[in-house]
Amino acid sequence: MQDDELDARHPASEEEYIVSESAAEKINQAHANDRRVIAVGTTVVRALESVADAKGRISPQHGYTRLHITALHQLKAVDGLLTGLHEPEASHLDLLTAFLPPQAIGQAYTSAVQHGYLWHEFGDLNLIL
Repeated sequence: MQDDELDARHPASEEEYIVSESAAEKINQAHANDRRVIAVGTTVVRALESVADAKGRISPQHGYTRLHITALHQLKAVDGLLTGLHEPEASHLDLLTAFLPPQAIGQAYTSAVQHGYLWHEFGDLNLIL
């Protein structure tokens, strides 16, 4: 099943993004120097993946994305993610499967719940590499 087929089954919300010229230059420089690009939040992942070309080069843009990232999506722009916890039904959780297998995410979530981690924007963060 392709990403666009998944989009039809479970559409992602539309989000506005602005990738500035300065941000694009810094991200492209990081890639050129074999450094990691770590997104802070799932919105940043969706924005950068939306503006990346086939080689992962970022262009400055202002737009809207409905990109639904799943395990089938080949990440081009982002190497890691800082994110909070999301409900299991959220498309944000689907996005994490582009970074880690669903089983690893499930185990991490089970452990987080057992240990009383906090949820959403004001909760605990996870670094996913």
